[in-house]
Amino acid sequence: QVQVVESGGGSVQAGGSLTLSCAASGRAFSTEHMGWFRAAPGKERKYVAGITLNSDNTFYVDSVKGRFTISRDNAKNTMYLQMGSLKPEDAAVYYCNTILWSSGSEMGSWGQGTKVTVSS
Repeated sequence: QVQVVESGGGSVQAGGSLTLSCAASGRAFSTEHMGWFRAAPGKERKYVAGITLNSDNTFYVDSVKGRFTISRDNAKNTMYLQMGSLKPEDAAVYYCNTILWSSGSEMGSWGQGTKVTVSS
């Protein structure tokens, strides 16, 4: 099973940018589809973006399309989420996980997440 550690969160003003990283270890990272999720304060965790194991396909929820870019580097066992034009509603704890591509459902254990704060 892939173990993950998220990093890169922080505080930014609306309109700013951040890049999150997801470092994976354990079972071969390159054999897994991966996704980013987020949990806003007081709300349940939701699927935000996904990428197939060989990066040939990506998925974004409508609210982040055109602003976020998901990518991965299998040689470094790392996935990224470039976030631009950040809005206050993007504030959340962001998590990464292996996913079932057809549904975006998480398949593995959760890491500690990385917190993103966006001020207006």
